[in-house]
Amino acid sequence: MSDKNELVVIDIKPEQAPTLYVENGLDKFLNKIRESANEVPDLTTKKGRDRIASLAAQVSRSKTAIEKPGREYLKRLKNAVKPAEQEIKRFVDACNELRDEVRKPLTDWEAEQERIVREEKARIAAQELAKQIETDHEIALLMNEKFDRDLAEKKAAEERLRIAREEEIKQQAAEKARLDAEQKARSEIEAASRREEEAKAATARAEREKLEALEHAEREKQAAIEAERRKAAAAEQARLAKIQRQKDEEMRRRADIDHRKRINNESLQELIKAGITKECAMNCIKAIAAGKTSHLKIIY
Repeated sequence: MSDKNELVVIDIKPEQAPTLYVENGLDKFLNKIRESANEVPDLTTKKGRDRIASLAAQVSRSKTAIEKPGREYLKRLKNAVKPAEQEIKRFVDACNELRDEVRKPLTDWEAEQERIVREEKARIAAQELAKQIETDHEIALLMNEKFDRDLAEKKAAEERLRIAREEEIKQQAAEKARLDAEQKARSEIEAASRREEEAKAATARAEREKLEALEHAEREKQAAIEAERRKAAAAEQARLAKIQRQKDEEMRRRADIDHRKRINNESLQELIKAGITKECAMNCIKAIAAGKTSHLKIIY
């Protein structure tokens, strides 16, 4: 089997990386690899099977030869922005710490005020409950006295019935007062719990907004890094193109000089063969080449 499709050794220099590791920058290598691996060896022979294994190994080596310098180039780009990332994080952490330190007295004060308000509301509720119970008790006592006067003349059976009924009324009034006070206390606790949940929700929203702002800043930073990378790659490509143009121009200039020297020497030899002395022939060639003759020219 012919080795005409053997892959050439790929050697990517560090200075080539900015112009190669860009969008579609590696297509020419990929096309060469595909072209070199474009064979259909005979699987029925050992030589054919060995050839397939060899082609696959060549593709792997070519891949490594291009991937390794690319990874190194990417590592250099990441290392270039790492100090900026670290400095930004240090600055943000320091500002967050300073912010919390500056606000701590206010935060502590707000927490203390909330505690005082809660305790004051609980105290007022307890006082109101005690007053209500005392009022209900006094009313019940007054009613007992009136009933005692009215029922003094009635029979003992009616007196027992009245007392039992009045006791039931007193118990119902006390129970109602107790239930009302408990309901009021529960309402206050539920309101405080709702306020606490609302505060937690506000804190969560603030944290989410902070995270979104950080993610937005990170996206902008990555976009700026990519723009700088593309700018650097374009500048490097322009620089290399300029160097190549200068090299091409120098090669053309040297080729033209060599060409003119060859034509001049051939013309000199022809004049000498024609019987003109070498010195005279040289002077003639110099005059013609310098354009000092009106009708004689050397065709290069």
